[in-house]
Amino acid sequence: MSIERIVMAFAGIMIMLTVALGMQGSPIFHHTYWLYFTAFIGLNLFQSAFTGFCPLATILKKMGKKPGVAF
Repeated sequence: MSIERIVMAFAGIMIMLTVALGMQGSPIFHHTYWLYFTAFIGLNLFQSAFTGFCPLATILKKMGKKPGVAF
């Protein structure tokens, strides 16, 4: 799996998890403050689209994962 696909999968999982933890009525609701983490993930995805900098991609590259074309 390429770096781009890992980053997209990780972001998607984290967004779904933090929304479930932050939304009242969810079976795994914990606290509404989890929605701040959801916003952080969204802002990080937005800035990486323009700057090309993604902390997770940097970590994965150092771990030896290969970049690829996402689409």
